[in-house]
Amino acid sequence: MSNPRVFFSDLKSGKCSSAVEARLLRFWEAKNVKRCGELMWVDLLLIDVNSTMMQATIYANRLSRFRSKLAAGTMFTISGFDVTRCAQNFRLTDSPLMIRFNDSTAFDELTEPVSPLPEEGFRFLDHSELIGLANTNAHLPDIVGEITAVKSNVSGTPGEKSRLMATIKLDKDSTVTLSLFESQAEAFHKRLEDMHGDPRVVVATSINPKMIGGGLFLNATSGTHVYFDKETKAGEYYFYKLVARDNGVSSAAPLLKGYAKVETLTISELTSFVASAQPQDIDFVCTGKVVRLDVDKGWCYVACAKCSKKLQRTVSALECLRCNNPNAVGVLRYRLELAIADSTAEGTFVCFDGVMTKLHNRKNYVMYDN
Repeated sequence: MSNPRVFFSDLKSGKCSSAVEARLLRFWEAKNVKRCGELMWVDLLLIDVNSTMMQATIYANRLSRFRSKLAAGTMFTISGFDVTRCAQNFRLTDSPLMIRFNDSTAFDELTEPVSPLPEEGFRFLDHSELIGLANTNAHLPDIVGEITAVKSNVSGTPGEKSRLMATIKLDKDSTVTLSLFESQAEAFHKRLEDMHGDPRVVVATSINPKMIGGGLFLNATSGTHVYFDKETKAGEYYFYKLVARDNGVSSAAPLLKGYAKVETLTISELTSFVASAQPQDIDFVCTGKVVRLDVDKGWCYVACAKCSKKLQRTVSALECLRCNNPNAVGVLRYRLELAIADSTAEGTFVCFDGVMTKLHNRKNYVMYDN
């Protein structure tokens, strides 16, 4: 007797003997960076007939049973699994639950589902929604937009850390920066080099929004997949929307792959450059030692997530006067100055919240208060 069919929305916490039909959208490895990249598990993103997406996890000790079956786009019947609650941070779906494969899990390829399964699924957010999620680590949403510029230091030099930053224009002409590192930056870079023409549309999944220095940065995670132009239906729709907007005329803009080599400078050289050069955005590597925290020159406040202006506190809420919103969503903003020295000179570096977290694993306000 076959197991009864259910939908993702029917699942409850505990063991499940019922079967669900789903398509595997994407999968990726989760590794422990503190243990030399030891594989911990593989995450799967599944979608059922109702377009409900759900995360599933296969731990490393069970992976050998299922690895050969894992292929994006393949449909499966899944039964005999555990249903547990998702972690509160880094959520991949809107569902509070997730699936965990156990020793009894059946994972059988499906050729003829009872009903057609969606071919793709995304959680696209607009600019204001991304700002609302910034620095919370709560959800890892998806984006679709027009790629307008790329800066990369990928060179293939052994031991050199790779970084790539892509400027993405979302709807309503709002702009964000997609940041990729190491192997993901190298893969993005290589795909651009191998393409016969420049991509115009990018879809990026499972990104982590961060507000740094007043700008919105979308950091890639282990679950980030990148698709160009018509590789997805969502990207294809956006592509033709841009074409219609431009009346079918191809852009005359320079090549998107505007790669910029990151220079290595001493603090003395950097100081001379700042004093003599025209204002511009540059990338550089400067190695030094933190010798002083100038906390008296810092600030911290609660800003409006939409316009970034300081919120005014009322009796029961925070109000944004610029947006005329009496119940505005607040984002914590911090600034701190560091005195950093090397063998050539000492310089002052201004750091915002996200940067301080990367340097010390401590928020700016903690450094400021201490």
